[in-house]
Amino acid sequence: MNIGNSALTEAVYYILLSLLEPRHGYGIMQFAEQISGGRVRLAAGTLYGAINTMLEKGWIEACGTEHNSRKKEYVITQTGTAVLLGEIARLEELARNGRQLIEQVIRY
Repeated sequence: MNIGNSALTEAVYYILLSLLEPRHGYGIMQFAEQISGGRVRLAAGTLYGAINTMLEKGWIEACGTEHNSRKKEYVITQTGTAVLLGEIARLEELARNGRQLIEQVIRY
């Protein structure tokens, strides 16, 4: 179940997916663009705004970073994983319902 019972934005969805492994901001941006086939390109403002919101909600957390590194890495939490799984189930339901109705109406 998606905690909060609302759909995730596409940006938040891809950010959570990217944080199944620890990543810094630029790595998150690259991952989202790669996994979406170049369709999703996160702007820095969108990314860091979403990161701050997800940190507040406890969906992600900051990881330990190298001592001399300015790059902060983040990783998904258990709560964030539950949110992500809920969203995947919601999207699967949408696709399943759409396919069923199309098959009934168009009769492939």
